[in-house]
Amino acid sequence: MQTLTRKRDLRKAEPLWADTPRHTVRTQRRLSAHDVDVLIVGAGISGALMANALIAHDLRILMVDRRKPISGSSMASTAMIQHELDVPLHQLNRTLGSASAQRIWQRSAKAVENLASLVDALHIPCQFERRNTLYLSGSSYGARALQAEVKAREAASLEATLLTQAELRARFDIDRTAAIETRVSASANPAQLTSGFLRHAQASGIPIIENVEITDIREIGGRNAVATADGQIILATHVVFCTGYEFLKSVANKNHAIVSTWALATAPRHPRPDWLDDYLVWEGADPYIYFRSTRDGRIIVGGEDEKSDDAFQDPAKLKSKSDILRRKLSDLIGFRIGEPEYRWAAAFGVTAQGLPMIGRAPGMQNVFAAMGYGGNGITFSQIAAEIISSAILGHADPDAALFPFTT
Repeated sequence: MQTLTRKRDLRKAEPLWADTPRHTVRTQRRLSAHDVDVLIVGAGISGALMANALIAHDLRILMVDRRKPISGSSMASTAMIQHELDVPLHQLNRTLGSASAQRIWQRSAKAVENLASLVDALHIPCQFERRNTLYLSGSSYGARALQAEVKAREAASLEATLLTQAELRARFDIDRTAAIETRVSASANPAQLTSGFLRHAQASGIPIIENVEITDIREIGGRNAVATADGQIILATHVVFCTGYEFLKSVANKNHAIVSTWALATAPRHPRPDWLDDYLVWEGADPYIYFRSTRDGRIIVGGEDEKSDDAFQDPAKLKSKSDILRRKLSDLIGFRIGEPEYRWAAAFGVTAQGLPMIGRAPGMQNVFAAMGYGGNGITFSQIAAEIISSAILGHADPDAALFPFTT
């Protein structure tokens, strides 16, 4: 029997977060419910936020995963939580029209703020910190492009400050032609962030079952009969696939691809510029690098993406990509980056416009999915939770049409 989603090894080597406390969640081994209002498939950050959005609405909710919770892409995240998309606003204005592009960027900024409020309200211990962002000019977007980008963001009422080459050198000792400075960003330990939301879901009565493989869905009398690999049937009024980059085969298309990425973390208390503890940094290049610090003084740097769905599995590339990231970062900030304590690689999904696909799965009754997260996985997961939960609860989200499934 075939599975509904493409099963992949989502990461290689252990990320830093695997060795941190409070990142695991106790689960049930057997299905405790076979008739529910909402079945959430996937126990990563997307599923955790989806469950949180549906709590307190008198719904019978069940969450299942083919793995242990937080053992897929969520664990591999560098948790640079930004409202800025991979595709700049001034470019999206051309392809989507300014009205839609502005709403997408505004919704992304709102999602970061909403997530920060949720973490604060639930007192989730996950090293969540507000950050500024520094977006550096690069080979793909130079000073003129950044000038156009600032104007586009100002037109959308999004705060952004253009830094000249002289200002950038004076404040950050970085030699680039320009940069954009913004404030709506954050960082966190992604494993602790996810486990915090999952524990809240459990405390609210939502069971989480691991080692459940979904193999088929059939509509029966307006509801969904969901089959598992061990022959069980779950009846669910609504099914939500929060399976990240293991996307639904039924909606796979040419605009959704899997690529490979690499990351590393240094030892604690690594020498670094003082300003780095307040900033997330990335650049307008292809491939680009991105980096930040952690509360214990590590530097995390990632990037060097390749358009390949399996390059991340190559152990030789894990070493060579790590060396490239270290060299590029050393050249950029003027600090020698030491041998990393952690190296890891992962697969992630991308779409042509850098946008997620959120909503009803084509041709399926009351089946929803969120796919194609690109570099904004946590931010887009929050948006997906808001949009899909609204549909389930019977009130349409005004921005739902901005993130359609493409064909």
